[in-house]
Amino acid sequence: MGFFDHIEDLRWTLVKCVGIFLIFAVLIGIFLRQFNDVLLWPLNSVQESNPDFVVELGTISVMESFTVLIQLCFLGAFVLAAPFMLVFIGQFVSPALTERELKVVLPLCIAAMILFLVGAIFSFGFLVPSTLRVSVELNEFFNFVTRWTAGSYYGLLTWLVLGVGASFEFPLLIVMLVYMGILTTAALKKYRRHAIVAIFIVAAIVTPTPDPFTQTLFAAPLYLLFELSIIAGARVERSRAAKD
Repeated sequence: MGFFDHIEDLRWTLVKCVGIFLIFAVLIGIFLRQFNDVLLWPLNSVQESNPDFVVELGTISVMESFTVLIQLCFLGAFVLAAPFMLVFIGQFVSPALTERELKVVLPLCIAAMILFLVGAIFSFGFLVPSTLRVSVELNEFFNFVTRWTAGSYYGLLTWLVLGVGASFEFPLLIVMLVYMGILTTAALKKYRRHAIVAIFIVAAIVTPTPDPFTQTLFAAPLYLLFELSIIAGARVERSRAAKD
């Protein structure tokens, strides 16, 4: 296959990725009210657990409603289209890989999809409600009136869901570095304390609230994933040693 044939395949891969994204964005737009009801679950759960807390999302600018609409369509379309995009990219890359490389890449792609979805669900089900509860408690402590805008709520939701989903991918990076011989499990165990500090720094960056509970809630699964990556890396090392 010539150079321009590869360019043509790449073009069609990009077209398919953009196309599936736009299809899901349109579907989200059609069923926007139902999708919005799902995204309001964290806020509704906080209100149900605290009867004295009542907040109605509003807008403070002319264009904020349009910004929210774009955020909703982007968030939903990206999460739903990601598995299909991964398949399209895999179809483009697979002809250039050997059978041995395919046996490595295919499980990694599946693991990447699962880890992202697990991170997104964890964020939506636990981190977002926890962040909202902390904000409510701080408002009550300072006797502030809670007036949240739709833009701030959906911006928080988008940041946490996508940010945490992406953060859950780091074990794959570790396993790949071990597979390439750049990292060793011995080094990972040796610098475990440094890794814990790095995990809490990432948790502090991703989580918008400064409270230790929310940061620990995020850091705990990241540390668990770090330990699992050491176990997976050890298996990779044993497999490579057996082949050598």
